[in-house]
Amino acid sequence: MNKAGYAIKEYHDVDDIYRRLNHLIREPIRTLKPAAMKAYLRYFEERCTASKKMIDEAKSVIPGGVQHNLAFNYPFPLAFEKAEGAYLYDIDGNRYIDFLQAGGPTVLGSNPPQIREKIVKLLETCGPVTGLFHEYELKLARFICDRFPGVDMFRMLGSGTEADMAAIRVARLATGKKFIIKQGGAYHGWSDQLSYGMRIPGTGSLESHGIPRSCFKYTQEVYPNDIEALEKKLASNRWRGGTAAVIVEPLGPESGTRPLSYEYNRNVRDLCDRYGALLIFDEVVTAFRLGIDGAQGYFNVVPDLTVFGKVVAGGYPSAGGLGGKEKYMACLAGGLGGKSSKKAHVGGTMAANPLSSAAGYYTVTEIEKTNACEKAGLAGDRLTRGLQAIMAKYGLPFVAYNQGSICHLETVGTMLFDISLRWFWEIPSKLKEIHARKDIMTHMGAAYMAEGLVTLAGSRLYTSAADTDDIIDDALTRFDRVFAQIEGVR
Repeated sequence: MNKAGYAIKEYHDVDDIYRRLNHLIREPIRTLKPAAMKAYLRYFEERCTASKKMIDEAKSVIPGGVQHNLAFNYPFPLAFEKAEGAYLYDIDGNRYIDFLQAGGPTVLGSNPPQIREKIVKLLETCGPVTGLFHEYELKLARFICDRFPGVDMFRMLGSGTEADMAAIRVARLATGKKFIIKQGGAYHGWSDQLSYGMRIPGTGSLESHGIPRSCFKYTQEVYPNDIEALEKKLASNRWRGGTAAVIVEPLGPESGTRPLSYEYNRNVRDLCDRYGALLIFDEVVTAFRLGIDGAQGYFNVVPDLTVFGKVVAGGYPSAGGLGGKEKYMACLAGGLGGKSSKKAHVGGTMAANPLSSAAGYYTVTEIEKTNACEKAGLAGDRLTRGLQAIMAKYGLPFVAYNQGSICHLETVGTMLFDISLRWFWEIPSKLKEIHARKDIMTHMGAAYMAEGLVTLAGSRLYTSAADTDDIIDDALTRFDRVFAQIEGVR
């Protein structure tokens, strides 16, 4: 199943990954030796003093001291002042290999000069925003429509969360149906109706704090890969208002943390056709990272609506958008135009601003020109193979696998437990173990950071086209030093 031009060269063996993951969560938690953890924490106290001072001050005016969940790091967040290619630099002058890549949008590497130069030129003319139409809105939309099989029209929005909100609103308006079905554990932004079954399948509204349960009246979840459960939901919903849409992350919940079989998306497409529901692909992560035509190109499955984010603005702000078939996108026609008599109300002052549109357009054209998806995917392959070799060397039960440039490193399996609300008396003990494992995951993340490796929560790593073989090999040497300090390793 070798596909040229895509980040994934060979689709992984999903059954084997789950076998290894299930083995991991049955094993006792493996963590760092106390002396090693103490030494890593000393790094932050001795080498990151300016960051600590700034974060201490920030805590007085910012909840928790940071504005974004990605910025949190144990024992305290670090403040960064420079991003360049594969590297980040903190305000204390320390350099790090960047496997966070801003949470995924920088496939070319951070702050590529060929994009920056064009954006600076644009800022010298019209500035970042006018509130009116700009040519780059058209250029970006045309590029996307010409490449994504499921996109006839594209509407840019302010974030992936906004785009997911717009998608389910359009689906309900276009179909006249009510229910939205998602995969348990998947992330589709933080709006009320989609903050359901978050991170761990089966949790429903258990951790949806601050949201009335009535908001979830028409939101449902099914376990990933369970196509029979999905069909049962669709069949049941026919008599209760119908299913407007099934929304999926095409690699699996949380960017493939729970990977899907290769056939799953095709099976969901068939069920949506059978029951008259729209299929929504949330490609916030996969669009332009998996391939220039996204996961729908890779899997050869055409969704009705496609949610964009991250790479669509090239790592610049206001990264979001919704694309789809013309008859559905007509529900979003601006002003008084359009063929639909009813409009789905969406908006955003900063949506499709010239800066974001231009940055997105120049980034995706550069990705296509340089074959960056494939290059980033090869870096992910090299990183994953190296991590697997280190784990075997030390006899560790950890699991590493990748979907091209999206790499997963599971040392405690925090998000891999199953929770069934049918057995409610088991929930407290399972949640307690999940939180305990989460604490250990933050310790591992701190160790990686002290070794000069920036990751997403210590369990996900994004590679970019800026990651050369030498950079990956340097990173593996640093990971080796961490794994050598795990309890039980001699």
